[in-house]
Amino acid sequence: MLQLDPQQRPRLIEITRNLRERITEARANGWLGEVEGPQVSLNAAIAKLTSLNRSSTDGRPQLVDLGMPLFTDTPGP
Repeated sequence: MLQLDPQQRPRLIEITRNLRERITEARANGWLGEVEGPQVSLNAAIAKLTSLNRSSTDGRPQLVDLGMPLFTDTPGP
């Protein structure tokens, strides 16, 4: 898991705003092939902001789940 610093919030907000503008511009100009990359980045930035919103009040950086799978099954004989 990755630690997030609450001081990153303003930069993450700026990044999400920029990505939304890029996606809107790409759609308006018919550059549909240019939407997927910024959309993936936007989703990740929003996930980080959501994680920061759930952070503890003690000021310690919080962990972000990057979606890595957990393997709980043990291999067979």
